[in-house]
Amino acid sequence: MRKIDDRRRNFLRSAGGSLIAIGAASGLGLSSRQAFSDNHQRVTQTRETQAAKTPAQALQRLKDGNARFVDGKLLKSNYREQMKATSGGQFPFAAIVGCIDSRASNELIFDQGIGDIFSTRVAGNFIDDEVLGGLEFACAISGALQIVVIGHTECGAIKGACDDVVFGNLTQTLSYIKPAVADVTGFDENRTSSNAQFVQAVADKNVALGIDRIRRRSPVLKALIDEGRLGLAGAMYDVHSGRVTFMS
Repeated sequence: MRKIDDRRRNFLRSAGGSLIAIGAASGLGLSSRQAFSDNHQRVTQTRETQAAKTPAQALQRLKDGNARFVDGKLLKSNYREQMKATSGGQFPFAAIVGCIDSRASNELIFDQGIGDIFSTRVAGNFIDDEVLGGLEFACAISGALQIVVIGHTECGAIKGACDDVVFGNLTQTLSYIKPAVADVTGFDENRTSSNAQFVQAVADKNVALGIDRIRRRSPVLKALIDEGRLGLAGAMYDVHSGRVTFMS
């Protein structure tokens, strides 16, 4: 991992310090920055708060945030203050790959604010090389501690892949989900979007394949995971209840 660390330092230097400039403002004190923390005190993510967390703690923070979302007990947020506090740099604790679906905003369902998470959203929450590049930036360069690949119930992209929809550029998008459709067995009679159980099985498989692709196709991320410096989890969001279920 020394090569990765060296490259990370070189990248930060070549970026003109934009990613670490917020460290100079750390003298403001965490209590003066209105954002969320694990003890319900609002503090913006800084180099110090990011470094103090483990992957397990980062994952728990996401779980706690979803619990607040489900219970309707969202913490108040001063987005303008968060915007100001993160204007010089960013130190998010997690990177989430989710679907573009309008009902499944990563920041909202996990009750996180500005500067807390990297959020990648694409129809069908699949993992391709472009997404992997973003995750490598988020984790190996910017220090995020936890990756979550999250699908959701009633996913239109999953349904489209199940029905082999052909429509403009969406055809190529859905092709990334087709391996999940092919891998699901036990639904010989009805393998279309009219079969809700089949659709959900494909959504689950699609998340599992995304996790596998991260491990197989990114040596950078795999090294961090193997060393225990980065967590990787799959999850499913229920658009009816708002609850996120994490997959083992």
